[in-house]
Amino acid sequence: MTDVLVLSTDGLPLNYLPLSAIQWKDAITYLFLDKCTVLEWYDDWVVRSPSWETRVPAVIMLKERLRTKRKPRFSKTNICIRDLYTCQYCEQRLAHSQCTMDHVIPLSKGGRTNWENIVVACHFCNERKGNRVERPKQLPFKPDYWELVAKRKQLEFDIKHPVWEKYL
Repeated sequence: MTDVLVLSTDGLPLNYLPLSAIQWKDAITYLFLDKCTVLEWYDDWVVRSPSWETRVPAVIMLKERLRTKRKPRFSKTNICIRDLYTCQYCEQRLAHSQCTMDHVIPLSKGGRTNWENIVVACHFCNERKGNRVERPKQLPFKPDYWELVAKRKQLEFDIKHPVWEKYL
């Protein structure tokens, strides 16, 4: 399944968290309904119906501005982005699957599961810390949308088409 990058009317991705990409079929629908302008096409991919044919878009820009949420959702992925996929105890860089969520103040000691008490930890550090209170290298905080976007831009994007790079 190939994705299409969706840009807002200002030429920036509609969303970075996650990156605003839609399936090619949805992009064709937007195109057919005249809700977008195609900025880039997949060179060698044409779709046909009995009465219509078009190349498949790689990047589209919406014609009308959409309101997007600007309050980041509390999730493992967003915690990993905030902490740049780095263990907050040993500072080892981790893959998403290696990240565990550590309660700085353990639940058993009154800690909560929220932005201000969760950090990324490698499995070893999380096990070693156990039920103790230990200060991480960077204290956890609730980022605003733009702080999280700035951190997200420091990480690699899953680029589905080389032309996406100039829009990211």
